[in-house]
Amino acid sequence: MALTKVEVLPNGLTLAVEERPWSPTVAMRLLLPVGVVTDPEGMEGAAGLLEGWLWKGAGGRDARALADAFDGLGVQRASASGLEHTAFAAQFLAEKLRPVLALYADVLMRPHLPEEALEPVRQAALQQWAAMEDQPSKKMFVALRRAVFRSPHGRNPDGERAGLERATARALREDFARRYAPRGAVLAMVGGVRFEEAKEAVEEALGDWRGEGVAHPPVELSPPHALHIEQNTAQVQIGLAYPDVTLTHPEFYTARLAVQVLSGGSSSRLFTEVREKRGLVYSVSATPNGVKGYSYLRVYAGTTPERADETLRVLQEEIARLSEGVTEGELQRTKVGLRAALVMQDESSRHRAASMARDLFMLGRVRPLDEIEARIAEVDLPRVNRYLAEHPYRNPWVATLGPRRLVLQ
Repeated sequence: MALTKVEVLPNGLTLAVEERPWSPTVAMRLLLPVGVVTDPEGMEGAAGLLEGWLWKGAGGRDARALADAFDGLGVQRASASGLEHTAFAAQFLAEKLRPVLALYADVLMRPHLPEEALEPVRQAALQQWAAMEDQPSKKMFVALRRAVFRSPHGRNPDGERAGLERATARALREDFARRYAPRGAVLAMVGGVRFEEAKEAVEEALGDWRGEGVAHPPVELSPPHALHIEQNTAQVQIGLAYPDVTLTHPEFYTARLAVQVLSGGSSSRLFTEVREKRGLVYSVSATPNGVKGYSYLRVYAGTTPERADETLRVLQEEIARLSEGVTEGELQRTKVGLRAALVMQDESSRHRAASMARDLFMLGRVRPLDEIEARIAEVDLPRVNRYLAEHPYRNPWVATLGPRRLVLQ
């Protein structure tokens, strides 16, 4: 079994290492609590601009030299900014750990942030924001999130046009100095590196990194309600958000199994009842979602205007029917599917590094895979049906996008 160790370093950076001595590579995931929820008011999208701007030169290298340095070390890398954090992912040979960390230290601590490079970054961000008009399901879900949250958690992860256009180089540099900090950040590594070796390399590269960062705002919800976006489209997008349990809830795994019965593959209830039997939709799903401190079940259906009212009604009926319980066969199929997904995740060091970082961000600890398997295995039929009877999915937020408003139940 792989050994996982976690330690908060003196500057506030949390380091987590899962040792896999047999692996010649290391997968790394750095999460910084820099997302649109903490973007300055009126500069929504600043976190995304900063993430793109960082790569335009750092340390003693311009943008091209920086990219060449990463490529010269064989680093497979990616980065992105989202709702709650900015993520940096990398995979490389374990023997390259120190020079790779040195490059990331330049990016995080000594970026050039050249003014002439900001405008191309801004234009790319504006194009991504504008592309939402060609992605009606995304546009609908952005509106649904805004309906759920009163707090900044309801913001569009891509920012807003006005915020992206308003952000100046000076304001973004000040924002970088304020938010890019080690305290509250999480660095997870999985692969052929010992914890002590990783700790020494991280302290050598990032030990002088300082800063408190900023706190995330508390979650504030709006009362459940319905909204409609009128758009002359050939399809109708339907989104529902039901209150759900968080990772810290004692019945979290019970709830996840129940949702898998609802929407966990081609034998799930939504696929069978809404798509296969009635042919109401071209796509239907229900997935757990949420932010730190609050979770919800996100339901989606794409259909035609003629069948939209019936689709919305059947969706809500099937979700409500969960409170009547599931069968032993449904529960066992779901357990097998989740266990298979866990095993496959364990085989991928990239996925494991990402889940470790996410656990530390959301829970403050890393869940061992055998703990997750055990918690899933202990859920029996009486337990899941008792949970569903006591916690029915009701009273959702509803968002629709299409040529007309739908009839609500």
